[in-house]
Amino acid sequence: MRSTTEIIAHRGASFDAPENTLAAIQLGWKQGADAVEIDVQFSKDGHVVVIHDDNTRKTAGVRKKVAAQTLAELKQLDAGSWKSPKFKGERIPTLAEALATIPKGKRMFVEIKCGPECIPSFAKDVRNSELKPNQIVPIGFSLETMTLLKRAMPDLDVCWIVEFKRALGGWSPSVSTLTEQVMKAGLDGLDVSGRGPVDADFTRQMRRAGQRLYIWTVDDPTRARELMDAGVDGITTNKPGWLRSQL
Repeated sequence: MRSTTEIIAHRGASFDAPENTLAAIQLGWKQGADAVEIDVQFSKDGHVVVIHDDNTRKTAGVRKKVAAQTLAELKQLDAGSWKSPKFKGERIPTLAEALATIPKGKRMFVEIKCGPECIPSFAKDVRNSELKPNQIVPIGFSLETMTLLKRAMPDLDVCWIVEFKRALGGWSPSVSTLTEQVMKAGLDGLDVSGRGPVDADFTRQMRRAGQRLYIWTVDDPTRARELMDAGVDGITTNKPGWLRSQL
């Protein structure tokens, strides 16, 4: 295994614990992940909270938008029982609570699921954490939001999330198109789907552009080895401990 390729726990160790909870995050660290990836939304009263969907129905059984609930209301919800009775009582964490778990030398990838309105609160939580800039990597599908966040926090590595599409002409978008867009936006790299055209040549082109390359979400050791041999910077997985043992 390339020593420089990070193993990143997707929503924490989400195969074994309820995604985006402190239980999953802590288990990710326990399983030896180099980094943990989480998703964040924005509450009604201006708090950045750790949850993937914009609605609490899936993980907490309450069909209501996150943005329509205060932090106090969100904290009353049970975000663990859907996974297993042993996780009953797990709560939706705040970003600040998640950042506080990061051990020395480890990192957290934070997928921004909300829009630019959450950037000031996000920046405040990051500053208050007193973590080193390289320990927090904001990522997101919205190129506009990532561009604005990079301008607000230039010391952080900010990456754009991209999913590939396959047609008769091959995969799109191309690596040249992506690197051009990332450079124009002033971002630091890409976080792309493991189901796509990433190989050694793709990685070389990213390197020539001075950009980092992370991959989501890979639970197959064979594909993980291919990506590591291609030289990617990190691989996100639901099974960080298991995948590392397989590699």
